[in-house]
Formats: sequence, C-alpha cells, structure tokens
Amino acid sequence: MQPDKLIAAHRGALANPANRFEPIRLEADADWNPEEDVLPRTQFLADHSATIIARNNSSDIGFNASLNPYRGCEHGCIYCYARPFHEYLGFSAGLDFESKIMVKERAPELLRAELSSPKWHPEVIVISGVTDCYQPVERKLKLTRRCLAVLAEFRNPVAIITKNALVTRDIDILSDLARHRCVSVCLSVTTLDNDLRKLLEPRTSPPSARLAAIRQLAPAGIRVSVNIAPVIPGLTDHEMPAILKAAADAGATSAGFTMLRLPHAVAPLFEQWLQTHFPDRQDKVLNRLKAIRGGKLYDAEWGKRMRGEGIFAEQIEQMFQVARRKAGFKNEREGLSTAAFRRPGGTQLSLLPETV
Repeated sequence: MQPDKLIAAHRGALANPANRFEPIRLEADADWNPEEDVLPRTQFLADHSATIIARNNSSDIGFNASLNPYRGCEHGCIYCYARPFHEYLGFSAGLDFESKIMVKERAPELLRAELSSPKWHPEVIVISGVTDCYQPVERKLKLTRRCLAVLAEFRNPVAIITKNALVTRDIDILSDLARHRCVSVCLSVTTLDNDLRKLLEPRTSPPSARLAAIRQLAPAGIRVSVNIAPVIPGLTDHEMPAILKAAADAGATSAGFTMLRLPHAVAPLFEQWLQTHFPDRQDKVLNRLKAIRGGKLYDAEWGKRMRGEGIFAEQIEQMFQVARRKAGFKNEREGLSTAAFRRPGGTQLSLLPETV
C-alpha cells in the first residue's frame, strides 16, 4: 500500500504542509517506511487560554459569541476552513491539525466566571463555531458536557453545530435548556454516501448516525436543523435533495447550506486529496470552484465566501430552495430566548429582551 493511501484510511490530510508563518519545516526522509511509522498518533496538549468566549465580527455569520473547548479537530475533515488557525499555534494545517489537539481544560470554569460577571449581557453562545465540540476525545473529557451544564445553570441560550452523533449523550441537559427556549442543535451533513464520508471526514459519525441523532433530539423538544456543509460543486452538490428529505423525515425543522471554502493551506491540501481519491473529477471540481469564486479557488470577501457567485452558485442556490420546499421545510427559525437567564444566587434579569 502506498503511503498516501495508508494515511487516507485514517486521516483526512495526506501531508503536513509548511506553516506559512514558520521559516523552518520538517521534511520526511526519502526512505520513510509506512510499515514502521504509519500515522502520527493523536496528541492532546493543554491550552492555557485565559478566556473562553470569543467574539465574531463577520457579517456572514449569524452570531456574535462562540465557545470552542478544543483547537484542532480529530475528525480530520479535509475541507475544514479552520485548518489554517492551527498555523497561529506553530503547527501545520495538515496532519498536525487533526493529530495535535489543544484542550481547554478549564473551559467550564472560565465560562462560569464570564457568565457571572456583570459585564456579561446574555446572548446566544454558539459552540463549535470553529472546531467540533463533539470530536472523539469529548467522549472521555466531557468538556462540552460540562460547559452545557454551566449554560443550563445560568439558562443562557446556546446553539450547537456538530458532525457527531455524540451530541445525543447530552439530551438530559439539552432538554432542560429547551424548556426555556435556550437551545438549538444543528447536525452538519456533507454526504449520505458513507464511503465518501470516510475519505472526506474520516473520524466523523456516519450519515446514518447523524440522522438517527436528529430522530432522538427532536422528540425531546430540542430544536434541530440540518446544514449541508460544505457543498462541494461537482462532487456532492447533487445530494442536496436527498439530504434535505432525509433530514426532514428524521425531524429537522429548518435547513441551510454553506459552499466549500478553501482558505490558505486548505486549497493545496484539498487539491492533493482530489488527485489521490478522485483524479477523474479533479478538473471538474476545481473548475466549478473557480467559476463560483471569481476565477480563484477561494474568495474571502464577506457576502460571497459562504455562497459564491455566478451561474453555478445560482444553480446550487435554486436547487436548495426547491429541494427545501419539497422536503417540507418552512425555515421558520424562532429566536432563542434570554428571558430565563439568571445568575446563581442572583435574580432573573427580566428586563432583558426575550429573544436574540
């Protein structure tokens, strides 16, 4: 078996490209033997961040506050737009991103401190605005669960985005939040083809497990949506109608989609992935991407980066709208409530707006 095929069986990236901020890089020996050193083992490193709630200033994203217990993501999605963030930590956006995971061990304590501060005005906090809060190590560390317990204690609204069915583990806390209109969960689905999923996002939950998660969350009174993310033109865009129907049948009440984004090091990683796994579709996919990105593989301009532009972007948008209606989605997204927010030992902030 060739080294790249061997790596692809368990990881998304096929290499560790140079960090754009670092002048020195590590090169593998020419006589590297995959029989002896097949894959990098996952390392979990302590993250000593002093705060946990991050602020967003992008007009493309529908939230202002987010929380991420982990930096880097063992899910290994080859297309992940968060990969370049690992370069700020001195790592590579390639294999390092999915094998060197920074763990915010004090996330629940930091969250409690920030919510307790008089400076905090209750608003929706999105968990997994960058990397997945339910990646495999969460099963053991339970940082996300502990953060949810804090949010439930304060009754602060939270929106969760994940590709992992592990979210159902926390139905007890989520249903408690749901009683106060304080929670929504979005299952992100890229494809219904599990063989393709194994290559695209190797350590995520299978599509069937994500749909099963929707079927468990919805009856518990938890508002559930589906996001087709990312849509890969020429590879997965044709699956939109089937994904929407399957999600609606499972109990999702709203739906959205996001176009593939390839910032910085993600573009060459994705090109290498295409060449390895889908050489016959490589030109079609890349040409479609360039057509919706103004002739480039990526355009970071706000207002365009999440949807793209041009005829192919318009076709995908129209396909989504038609398929969404046929699936029965009304997309009536009722806002989450801040009315029940409280600080333990204090009084409910009844004068705050009811929804955000």
